[in-house]
Amino acid sequence: MLEFFTEPQFWVGLAQITLVNIVLSGDNAVVIALAARSLPRQQQKQAIIWGSAAAIVMRIVLTIAAMELLRLPYLKLVGSLFLFYIAVGLLIPEGGEGEGHAGKSTLWAAIRTILWADLIMSLDNVLGVAAAANGDLLLLVLGLLISIPLIIFGSTLILKLMERFPVIITLGAALLGYVAGEMLVTDPAYSGWIEANLHVAEMAVPIIGAVLVVVVGKWLALRASRKNAAHSDRLHTGRPTKVHQ
Repeated sequence: MLEFFTEPQFWVGLAQITLVNIVLSGDNAVVIALAARSLPRQQQKQAIIWGSAAAIVMRIVLTIAAMELLRLPYLKLVGSLFLFYIAVGLLIPEGGEGEGHAGKSTLWAAIRTILWADLIMSLDNVLGVAAAANGDLLLLVLGLLISIPLIIFGSTLILKLMERFPVIITLGAALLGYVAGEMLVTDPAYSGWIEANLHVAEMAVPIIGAVLVVVVGKWLALRASRKNAAHSDRLHTGRPTKVHQ
């Protein structure tokens, strides 16, 4: 067993997996930070820990099944639409009625969002790790273990940056829209036709996805803020306030 660790191929493979994890853990870290940003600081830590743990568990499970799952037609299509929906929702501010009784449910709502988004994105992510491992089970397990601190550290860092630079929230949601667009054009049901007849869509659709997430998310956020303002006016004045949409 020990001589296995002295082989150059092992360390080359481990270095490749580490690099792949650094690249692929970025979108997981973004969605965790986005989902946790509205929580109290202590609950942010809980959401990051539980969300990161869930991402790793799903990667382990999906690594076994991903090669077969991604061959199923229209699975990526459904996943991309769902991820687009999640990305738009992350731009809409929470319209809470107060923090007292709702804190716990808000934490679990954030964790649910992280779970769904990680499930969708991990379908593609595990392929990169599995390819770098080249069938080596030990390298695959080590690669998954390496991704744990990367996701936790990345999401913590992004969360702190979001507090200082709110524009990162919009950029993060746009990144998820871009990933959703990439998934949309790579579904095996029609990816061959797109590559042969509409090659430009492979570049255009992800960009359109990013723009759509920002436009739709900001529009819905504006509507929500107007409704909240109208509701607040009614509470203070006791009479309805007309909201222009």
